[in-house]
Amino acid sequence: MSEQQEFRLSFEFFPPKTDVGREKLITVRKELNDIHPDFFSVTYGAGGSTRDNTKGIVKKMREEGLNVAPHLSFGGDTEQTILPLLQEYKDMGVDRIVALRGDMPSGVGGAQQLVYANELVAFIRKHFDDYFHLEVAAYPEIHPEATSYLDDVRYLKGKFDAGANSAITQYFFNPDAYFYFMDQCQKEGIDQPIYPGIMPILNYRNLARFSDSCGADIPRWMRKRMESFGDNQEALISFGIDWISELCDTLLDAGAPGLHFYTMNQTEPTATIIKNLGLEDAPDAQEHNHEGCGHEH
Repeated sequence: MSEQQEFRLSFEFFPPKTDVGREKLITVRKELNDIHPDFFSVTYGAGGSTRDNTKGIVKKMREEGLNVAPHLSFGGDTEQTILPLLQEYKDMGVDRIVALRGDMPSGVGGAQQLVYANELVAFIRKHFDDYFHLEVAAYPEIHPEATSYLDDVRYLKGKFDAGANSAITQYFFNPDAYFYFMDQCQKEGIDQPIYPGIMPILNYRNLARFSDSCGADIPRWMRKRMESFGDNQEALISFGIDWISELCDTLLDAGAPGLHFYTMNQTEPTATIIKNLGLEDAPDAQEHNHEGCGHEH
């Protein structure tokens, strides 16, 4: 971590599909905002209702005075759809976007579609210059569709070359995966900050299924430990809090520039992990801004 780079903390939500979920998220974001994160991100689904759902949540959060970074991708959407959406976000006072690759909806063709994240980054820069801080995705354990490890690192560099400011990683449970990835990024000339994505543990079966589909590795020892809890949810969550707190501590001590929590729209266990780390007031959490950081990203 460079001396001028301050610790950054962010929390991610997904847009609830029910009124009950929307009401609950109001409470959750108020509780998590007491920790003073730098921003909240809100995930995005391409196409109609899911896209509008994201915009609706972002609008409400901006009205509450919260810093929000909407996720955005082209997917099946056109430039004519995305451009006014970006303008709406700018008019709301949103100044940060998480720019992602879009998956084309099945049955949608057309070689003219802009799908890749580097193209979206370049598109936003073309129309809005440097107004938005642009976040992109990084994959310490490499994207499932990557042809090789080095190709994936170079693809990330392409997103930075197109104008991205920083990256947020897919979640991981092995800190060495992040450290090795950072070293390889540095060798490829990437010097922008890459923030570790952190997944609190709430449900083993869901986590295992999701991890298998997105290419996030759960170490064998960790799978066996979580399996041993069976239906004892309390023991699982307690184990998860301890392990994720230790993981975060290891990352920060080695120089990670901050943390991005995939909260799953829950206050806990994220809030307890933050407390364990002594980061309740994130902007002033200088105890982890070590002078001798080993990974200067």
